[in-house]
Amino acid sequence: MKAAKCAFYSIVAVFFMVSIAAAAGNAERGKVLFSDAKLSGSTTGNSCNFCHPNGRGLEESLEKKEWKLMGKKYNKIEDAINIFIEKAMHGRPLDPNSQEMLDLIAYIGSLKKQ
Repeated sequence: MKAAKCAFYSIVAVFFMVSIAAAAGNAERGKVLFSDAKLSGSTTGNSCNFCHPNGRGLEESLEKKEWKLMGKKYNKIEDAINIFIEKAMHGRPLDPNSQEMLDLIAYIGSLKKQ
């Protein structure tokens, strides 16, 4: 019985760790999306990389608690990313919980200066 409990909890722990890893973004995929001029239906022909070559200016973005953009305050990085997708790229906002959003956030996080 003890061995069965131990095995059960081990399986649950592995499943939990895999779930967390799957929920985390992938910076490499995020970098590709960052340079995608068609991200989320963008119609301008520009990507995030157009205004932020190699992520320039975004190095400390994940450290912020709020973003002031176009006269408004936003408390989430997902909202800030979506404002740029909508206003600068004329695209549709991403679902804040989507893999694309997680990947973009992971890429932006990878830009932090060491």
